[in-house]
Amino acid sequence: MSEATPDPADLSYEQARDELVTIVQRLETGGTTLEESLALWERGEALAEACQRWLDGARARLDPAQGENGTSDAT
Repeated sequence: MSEATPDPADLSYEQARDELVTIVQRLETGGTTLEESLALWERGEALAEACQRWLDGARARLDPAQGENGTSDAT
């Protein structure tokens, strides 16, 4: 990974997700050294955490809104 690689926390959900998809594809394809694979894995972990934070934030905003509208998952 280069020094110009942005911090995952600074990326939008879509940017982080797209980069994560690319990393997974590279790892699945193979052809990288062990060192490169480890760097990709670490970057992927950081991107996955950033995506999860975005999703958790969205859930935290949606849950109260759904409660206000009287909608519920319980039937």
